[in-house]
Amino acid sequence: MPDRAPAQVLYVEDDRIHQILMEEVCRQLPGLALRTAETGEEALAALRDGPPDLVLVDMNLPDTTGLALRRAVAADAALAVTLARTRWVALSADDPCELVRAAREAGFDDYWVKPIDVPQLQGSLRSLLID
Repeated sequence: MPDRAPAQVLYVEDDRIHQILMEEVCRQLPGLALRTAETGEEALAALRDGPPDLVLVDMNLPDTTGLALRRAVAADAALAVTLARTRWVALSADDPCELVRAAREAGFDDYWVKPIDVPQLQGSLRSLLID
């Protein structure tokens, strides 16, 4: 059986410490390839370059919100078609009560709360992308 290509993850996060943590988490999981973007604008450019399997989006970015980014993708017909199979997960340290509903309505598949529990994150990534 041929080896399959690594699952592509785009992490949209402006905090370098969180990026480093995610880089280390993904490095420990064979079968994942991580790209990062720090702004919504960078994320849109990365998404146009090629669809990832998973987009992890911080809800508070310097130039937009995670909700606005997800809605912008949904509103762009060509991009929405290209990313139809891509899974989306919102990440935030904010109180999730109201944001979870808003994130689901915007098209996110899940909502993960920061600070990230590394073993739980690894398990979630494994079940979403590898297993």
